[in-house]
Amino acid sequence: MSKEFLKLPGLGDLHVHLRGMGQDNKEDFHSGTSAALAGGFVLIDDKPNKLKPIFTLENLVEEIEIAQSKIVCDVGFDFGTDGKNLDEFPRITKDTNRLKVFLNETTGNLKLDNPELLLPKIYTAWPDSGLILLHAENDMVRLALEVIENNPKRTHFHHISTKRDFEPIIEAKKKGMPVTCGLTPHHLFLTKDDIGRLGPFGYMKPELATQEDVEFLWRNLSYVDVIETDHAPHTVEEKLSEKPPSGVPGLETALPLMLTAVAEGKLTLKRLVELMSINPQKIMGIKIPDSTYTIVELGKKYNIKNEGLKTKCGWTPFAGKEVRGKVKEVYIRGQKVFEDGEVLAKTGTGRIIFSNKNE
Repeated sequence: MSKEFLKLPGLGDLHVHLRGMGQDNKEDFHSGTSAALAGGFVLIDDKPNKLKPIFTLENLVEEIEIAQSKIVCDVGFDFGTDGKNLDEFPRITKDTNRLKVFLNETTGNLKLDNPELLLPKIYTAWPDSGLILLHAENDMVRLALEVIENNPKRTHFHHISTKRDFEPIIEAKKKGMPVTCGLTPHHLFLTKDDIGRLGPFGYMKPELATQEDVEFLWRNLSYVDVIETDHAPHTVEEKLSEKPPSGVPGLETALPLMLTAVAEGKLTLKRLVELMSINPQKIMGIKIPDSTYTIVELGKKYNIKNEGLKTKCGWTPFAGKEVRGKVKEVYIRGQKVFEDGEVLAKTGTGRIIFSNKNE
């Protein structure tokens, strides 16, 4: 088969857990951004549920300073809240305009204690120009939409996984509410039926859903704004422990999986570019330059393997799955930073991206 190459504009992932900050055994800023390049991503947005949560300006600045010396792609950072650090909001606007709020249980135990009381206060305190990103499942989706209706600030719902959660968001979009949402490849390509095969390596939040839910997600892809990985690297040892943490890695498998879906007619290439490049930029409020792009080899069929991954955790729930579309080269601002499985970028050459500034 002749080789067919495709040039994709700069890809962004709105939902990544780079760890570091005392959890370098799972992932650090260098290994995580290397995984991003290997997956074709040039920009990723990191979340605040660290070992030491990013709840103060000082913690945020420390995180940015540590990351700057290690990253090989561009990275943005979210601020976090437990609903008790509202006085920090005016202090951090020069470093980020994104706030991550956890309304359900997940890794890091940052769930709001009393979301009915605290979420409206958070929306009131957060700047109008900012973006709020939510982990919201089940009843928390409707609670969040009620708060947004009363205080219509831009809000992004991460990793929607079920018909129950997606339907009210679709209705909110139809009403013109300022909401966007993302889906992960693991919620599009796996179901709860895969848990028997995957064991703890299929344990994530939100949990894997039914085949009916997955089909609903695919049928309503027109209401989705972004494909996001929720890259959550946990070690094999942790996953095999008595209390395995939730989450799966995804930076290196998302693009091949979605290109395979394009080949199977589940979405168009134009739609993939919207979901993985154009819309992430719009939501973050930045513009990736034309000199930043990814080259993929479309005709390349291969099986995903655990071996050779750039992520430190060294495993994927998609091991053994045949996909098509292999990342060949990645360029950032005209410089080749990845080629044929090798990271070429010098450590620390990635930029810290601020959503309230165009880069």
